Amino acid sequence: MKAIVQDGYGAPSDVLELRDVDMPTVDDDRVLVAVKAASINPLDWHLIRGTPYLVRMQAGLRNPKRTTPGADVAGVVEAVGDSVTRFQPGDEVFGEGYGTCCEYVSISEKGLSLKPQNVTFEQAAAVPIAAQTALQGLRDKGQVQPGQHVLVNGASGGVGTFACQIARSLGAQVTGVCSTRNVDLVRSIGADNVIDYTSQNYTAGTDRYDVILDTVGSESLAANKRALTPNGRYVSVGAEMGNWVGPLTHISRVLTASVGGDQKFAPMLATLSSEDLGTLRDMIETGDVTPVIDRTYPLSAVPEAIQYVERGHTRGKVVIQIS
Repeated sequence: MKAIVQDGYGAPSDVLELRDVDMPTVDDDRVLVAVKAASINPLDWHLIRGTPYLVRMQAGLRNPKRTTPGADVAGVVEAVGDSVTRFQPGDEVFGEGYGTCCEYVSISEKGLSLKPQNVTFEQAAAVPIAAQTALQGLRDKGQVQPGQHVLVNGASGGVGTFACQIARSLGAQVTGVCSTRNVDLVRSIGADNVIDYTSQNYTAGTDRYDVILDTVGSESLAANKRALTPNGRYVSVGAEMGNWVGPLTHISRVLTASVGGDQKFAPMLATLSSEDLGTLRDMIETGDVTPVIDRTYPLSAVPEAIQYVERGHTRGKVVIQIS
């Protein structure tokens, strides 16, 4: 089968190559998926470059342990292990695993859910990591309630486009922050208000927010404190990584920002949940959430796709089509 293979750490164009590799085996609790589409996340380019360097403690000091990028997947079940009960060959599925930029991938049964029937494989592949991050950040960390005012900083990105729609489905009033070129997009996915950060700073106005989901980290924690209601919650999804210890300094600052006050500050890292994948499938099938796709690339162009995501200006998700 064909797969993208990573030989070392560095620029995607230097260390990634499309090759013929062996088919994966199917263990008792795993599902073999014929991949129709995958998508790219910031995690992919961090693992490919090996930065921040702290990631190499787990990913491999000198060379990566996992040699195929990609975590999101949508496709058709080809075979199942003996202990798998939830799926059978022919099922259309989506979910999360390791090394999905290939033609076939073996994934734990726990990492999959049946694909929403009203979207394409490409749209389904855009969902798992980004949408779970948005859902868990708003519902679990932010504890969003109907009628609350939620602000999404980075509303036009992969997580942000899902967050605007999920916050609205939870009954919140939504304000999205984005650049001028993305104002119409953010309005089209249901934001009640849109702030163009090139002309207005959301922390400098008079509006106060019950929940801020921040995927950018463009403003200081002190500024975000001023933008919250007295009992508001700030959820940090993304921050500047750097080359060494990465987000650890930022995470420690976020955690200590809650000390001595009623406002709550929390960092966010999504956890894989088949139940949450099912929740998202229901939201998509009812029309509450629609994946936004910026660009699609063929499997052979994964290096270019990752470099595009690395620039940080995607509108929704970047998807890999696998024929």
